[in-house]
Amino acid sequence: MKSLSRILSAAGLAVGLALTGIPANAQQKQAPAAAPALKPASPAALAAAKEILAMKNASAMYASAVPNLVEQTKNVLLQSNLNYQKDLNEVAVIVAKNLAGREKEIGEGMAQVYANEFTEQELKDLVTFYKSPLGQKLLSHEPRAIQFSMSYMNQWAQAFAETVNGQFRAEMKKRGKDI
Repeated sequence: MKSLSRILSAAGLAVGLALTGIPANAQQKQAPAAAPALKPASPAALAAAKEILAMKNASAMYASAVPNLVEQTKNVLLQSNLNYQKDLNEVAVIVAKNLAGREKEIGEGMAQVYANEFTEQELKDLVTFYKSPLGQKLLSHEPRAIQFSMSYMNQWAQAFAETVNGQFRAEMKKRGKDI
């Protein structure tokens, strides 16, 4: 599970960091479509969703979201305010302390999303499945399978890129243009 957490937290962090590095006016122009409104879920559905997320160790994906975003924001502000480095370093500690724990909002939101995507019974069935021997195996082996799959996809993409590049060069050569 640690591998999946690292992969997903790296991906989530990359998205978060990318967004904090974009100037505000660019963010407004390129803002992704808003997530659909979530319907209220029953307490039992939310509890089952939270149990699934706990079994999947989902909190590891966003555990460092607040300090990482505080640090990234500080670094962006430093780029245009070098003369305030000492102050911004001190303020970053205060902001991180003030916002500590807010990453739990991500878990609450994720549980709400699960409760909207699956019925209460489906969530309960998933909990039962994840507690089964096969479900336990999935929880323990899936991160490695995902990691190896991503590695395979990267290797494939690199090799395929060479094929694409070769075809571009061949087509351009037909036109008398060596690239």
